[in-house]
Amino acid sequence: MRYLKFTALLLLTISSSASVLSRSAIAQQVEGADSASLADEPIADQSPAVKAEEFAAGIYPTPLDLETLRRGIQRSASGDLLGTEQATSSQTGFQTNTAADTTEIAVADRTAATNRTEQIAQAEDLPVLEEGTPATTAAPGDPVPSDPGSLDLLPNSGIQSGPDVVQPIPDDAPVQGAEPELGDLPDILFADPNPLNLPTTLEGVEIERNPLVTLEQAIELAYRNSQTLQATVLQLEQAEAAVDQARAANLPSLSTSAGITSQQRDAVDGGLNPFTGQQLQGQDAGLNTALNGGLRVDYDLLTGGRRAANIRQAELQRQVAALSVESQQEQIRLITANNYYQLQEAGEQIRIQRTFLEEAERNLRDSRLRQEVGVGTRFDTLRAEVQYANARQQVIQAQGSQRIARRDIARLLNLPPNAGLQTSPVSVAENWPLTLEESILLAFDNRAELEQQLLQADISEQQRQIALSAVRPQVGLFADYSLQSLLNDGADDIRDNYSFGASFNMVLFDGGAARASARQQEIGSQIAEEQFSENADQIRFDVEQAYFNLDTNQENIATSRIAVSQAEEALELANLRLQAGVGTQLDVLTAQSELTTAQGNNITAILNYNRALAAMQRAVSNVTVE
Repeated sequence: MRYLKFTALLLLTISSSASVLSRSAIAQQVEGADSASLADEPIADQSPAVKAEEFAAGIYPTPLDLETLRRGIQRSASGDLLGTEQATSSQTGFQTNTAADTTEIAVADRTAATNRTEQIAQAEDLPVLEEGTPATTAAPGDPVPSDPGSLDLLPNSGIQSGPDVVQPIPDDAPVQGAEPELGDLPDILFADPNPLNLPTTLEGVEIERNPLVTLEQAIELAYRNSQTLQATVLQLEQAEAAVDQARAANLPSLSTSAGITSQQRDAVDGGLNPFTGQQLQGQDAGLNTALNGGLRVDYDLLTGGRRAANIRQAELQRQVAALSVESQQEQIRLITANNYYQLQEAGEQIRIQRTFLEEAERNLRDSRLRQEVGVGTRFDTLRAEVQYANARQQVIQAQGSQRIARRDIARLLNLPPNAGLQTSPVSVAENWPLTLEESILLAFDNRAELEQQLLQADISEQQRQIALSAVRPQVGLFADYSLQSLLNDGADDIRDNYSFGASFNMVLFDGGAARASARQQEIGSQIAEEQFSENADQIRFDVEQAYFNLDTNQENIATSRIAVSQAEEALELANLRLQAGVGTQLDVLTAQSELTTAQGNNITAILNYNRALAAMQRAVSNVTVE
């Protein structure tokens, strides 16, 4: 008798699981037609008793409020949702039919998934996996929404945890629109031409718009707005002015001077000069005022090589400054691309975590319903609640990371204080057209850093010549003209004078200071050559690292797409097994977690490939991939 009771209880449990299977199958069809069905309100024109009867028959309105279900159970004429004393034979027949239907559904889904995998593998030129490999859900290269801030967040959908109701997660991102052309970017994205302006009101720092910006547009904005690049351009202008200053030494210098002098005059008595016998004219005491002026021309004829070395050094410094602008542009391009991909990844994490949150919410709702009807346990419900809470925290964390990434790229692009941006959908970047060896040779030809080191060695040589000019002969030419006039009353005396000549100067002994300074510059040239070799090794490593990352992530993209399909199929089978009573809720939780991980790995592989391509472009420089 005890075994018969146990058998009857087991059949009752299986029958209840079958009814839940039928209900969940209908719910999944509704969710597949509209992903927002979790937020729909219950049908208003049905009474609680009717809802309870429909649930007992396997018809599951989405969603079914627990309080409504409880009231329906109390008012139902049957007295109990599943019936208290149903015949064992009818339950057995119902269970058998349901199990057969479940098997057919599983086989059909598995066959369809295999067919989809083979089609996509042929289109992608990927290897076809063995039986059981599901298909990828997205065609190669199809864009994936990268900034799902515009998606509707999950409502509480009637799920409660004690007295607290789960609140929706706020959304701060704007709705995406069509990708604008570069000329269509709003003026709000252009930096203030006055770098000293700061906002003084709350409205001045409140984010007004987050327009859609492509990667190319973001790079152009960085070139236009970047303070670092602007400072580098100004340094180039300084170097050009230094060249003009050095070349001015080729011309003579012309200077002028003027002055006025007043001097006290003592009184002089008239009479005969005792020595010459001439009559002296008397003069009263007063002031003698004289006006004088002069004009001088100087020219350094021989400078010991200092003048030519100064001019050449300034020209080399200008070339170094121009290469610094080029290098800074390439670096800004790389940093902008990485920050842009970081914002894309943050948006994709929100999308993935929201999908997981929807699954966790559905699983929690099903677990509570199973517990209500007596076919589930409190332990399963607690695990589902923990999973839902963790998924919700992941969404909140992803939203915070997106806000930080958005403001980080706004800082990099020097956007106005009230402007932000959002990214275009994630897609795989172009293929790198060159081999590894071709890339290395092209990098050696294009990298500005190598040419800068060569120029630095030349600059050190010019500085050595300047140091040696201190002990070499110096010859200069000059011409001077002066004019002096007395401004006293009755005086009409104007005197002028001129002179011209040449000067010679040479330091015979300075204790070896000049040669020691020249030796320092010679060593500086050798240091520049060693740094050239070191930079060449680093550039080669940068190219090789980027190239290997391209290969690795290109393979990871194909592998991760298949993994996503497999994880999706595994989740479907886990749900079917649970509903058929042959699986556990742990299988469902594990499958959901694995699907989230696979989706994250796919996005990471795509963005890592894009980052590797950006790193390759930076390592080679002056290359545009189309």
